[in-house]
Amino acid sequence: MKILLFCCKGFEMMEFSPFYDVAGWAKSEYGYDVELDTCGFTSHVSSAFWGTEIKVDKLISEVNVNDYDALAIPGGDHNFGFFEEAYDKRFLELIKNFDDRKKVIASVCVAALPIGKSGVLAGRNATTYHLLDGYRQKELKDFGINVINEPVVTDDNIITSYCPQTAPTVAFELLRRLIGDEKVNVIKNGMGY
Repeated sequence: MKILLFCCKGFEMMEFSPFYDVAGWAKSEYGYDVELDTCGFTSHVSSAFWGTEIKVDKLISEVNVNDYDALAIPGGDHNFGFFEEAYDKRFLELIKNFDDRKKVIASVCVAALPIGKSGVLAGRNATTYHLLDGYRQKELKDFGINVINEPVVTDDNIITSYCPQTAPTVAFELLRRLIGDEKVNVIKNGMGY
């Protein structure tokens, strides 16, 4: 099973690391068939707040959707340019390509917004950042989405969540869909969840 972990400029490390670590534990600690590639628009992607950069494995132009079983998207901060890349037509097309093939798409917090903007969530259930009078949820609703104010909302192949705190739950749910409950429970136990 192979996951594409896509990082837009200004992504939040707390929303990135659970995907990275849960997949890492699956492969390194338990030998499960899990691979993960990081991806971005540029070879080095800056995170929010302290400017920490990661070097990605793939550029968006190099991605073949058929090589992956799931797309994971950490949210980010608009003050650090997150939506400049999250709303880029190439990224929205990538999301559509994953959904067209019914591959798992998992997002944390405001990463639901580009999924919504891509059109694949129209008429479906989802959530996004819920605090500050739910202004991000109102934006998501404007894309024709039935917004559910719950921590994690799943609609068929798409997993959305409403704040950074939900990131581990989303990462485990993504992995559960790829390798099953039994193996994920082993990983959760090993990680102390």
